[in-house]
Amino acid sequence: MPVPATSQTPSQTPSQTPSSAPSADQVLDAWLQGRHSCRAFLREAVPRPAIERLLQLAQRNPSWCNTQPWLVHLVSGEPLERLARAYVDHAATHEPKADLGIPTAYVGVYDARRRECGYSLYQSLGIERSDAERRRQQLLENYRFFGAPHLAVITTDRALGTYGAVDCGGYINCFLLAAHTLGIAAVPQAAVAMHSDFLRRFLALPDDRLVVAGIAFGRADTQHAVNSFRTTRAELEETVTWVGSPAA
Repeated sequence: MPVPATSQTPSQTPSQTPSSAPSADQVLDAWLQGRHSCRAFLREAVPRPAIERLLQLAQRNPSWCNTQPWLVHLVSGEPLERLARAYVDHAATHEPKADLGIPTAYVGVYDARRRECGYSLYQSLGIERSDAERRRQQLLENYRFFGAPHLAVITTDRALGTYGAVDCGGYINCFLLAAHTLGIAAVPQAAVAMHSDFLRRFLALPDDRLVVAGIAFGRADTQHAVNSFRTTRAELEETVTWVGSPAA
């Protein structure tokens, strides 16, 4: 299947020789560095062949015993518009109740990273920390899916427990990276799962499915200020403990 014309796939220039072409890890690094969470979309729909290609790539995600516990509900068009209107109303008047629970606290470095992310987001939009109403309105954009024309709702099998959800997390990562290679902007949304009962009713999900997250996707509004904002990543010293000494 040909890659859409909007794809960002790197290619050799006429001056490149095979020996000067980027290595596989360099290509992957470019994709990882280039991907970001899009929070403002154009209304332009992604053609179905491109979405099917995206889903085929994401399906290569590994899982425990190859169970592949993820199921995807792809919502677009008029149903997505109805969902967004209903979800904003629901989220504005109900407390979160998520199938997988919500964090009980952000402490230490996790709180610091969360605050850095939030403040950078609000700064890109010109929202002051003291402006509670604008912050609330920006929060509700999660339930409008940032204007995206498509929403993938990811669920797992209840009986597979924690590791089913872990496998779905891997699937979400594959989906995001695959989307980026196809020139499709995307954002993973835990917020979509914060009112699981509401979403279960809207999508007629059976009780044995747990809502893990959503992924809004489409074409990025590159002129919107919010899409200029990027998050940072911790250094290896903060996240890796070496046990024994690998070969130099």
